[in-house]
Amino acid sequence: MSRTVKIDFVSDVVCPWCALGATALEQAISNLAGQVEVQLTYKPFELNPDMPAEGEHAIAHMMRKYGRSAEQVADRNAMIIERGAQIDFHFDLEKRSHFHNTFAAHRLLFWAATQGLQRPLKRALLKAYFSDGQNPNEHATLVTLAGAVGLDSQRAQAVLANGEFAEEVRELERFYQQRGIDSVPAMVIDDQQLIAGSQSVAYYEQALRQAAQVPAHA
Repeated sequence: MSRTVKIDFVSDVVCPWCALGATALEQAISNLAGQVEVQLTYKPFELNPDMPAEGEHAIAHMMRKYGRSAEQVADRNAMIIERGAQIDFHFDLEKRSHFHNTFAAHRLLFWAATQGLQRPLKRALLKAYFSDGQNPNEHATLVTLAGAVGLDSQRAQAVLANGEFAEEVRELERFYQQRGIDSVPAMVIDDQQLIAGSQSVAYYEQALRQAAQVPAHA
């Protein structure tokens, strides 16, 4: 008899591989509806915790951080766009002009989880950044996205303005870093099994089916 599978998906909202992995995982969960029950929570990871408020131009950032040429960045972007198209996620990497600090977005996602709306907010954030080129560090943008998925806009504004959930997010970041997660996406199944990197819909479906057949606390 199957059981509920607990999934912690560690990721950042400006990570394209996280967008691919999260989209594929959500599709896998949808495909298995009625067969496998999943409790999915998105956990915070900041690719660039020291990113200044104004952000950094995306191409310059990739060249500086990873030592790539402009041509290599372009080739990588083309591959990401193609991977996205295969699972109906649209990347517009010309609109996505900059990398941004994402701590405010992670605080909002933490709060959204307490309201039962973290997953739709995560999807909205990924689309806003990668498809629409919006800044996930702008409070006005975050409040608008929160309201669009059914969260209380005034409460969202207060969360952002007051710095709420900062320590909770930092604690979660430390938790996963101390357990050796230094790149994302990383998916933890039932606090035991780690699946690193972005995987296909079929891969996630198989992993969820297998996990559902393992007795709890095995």
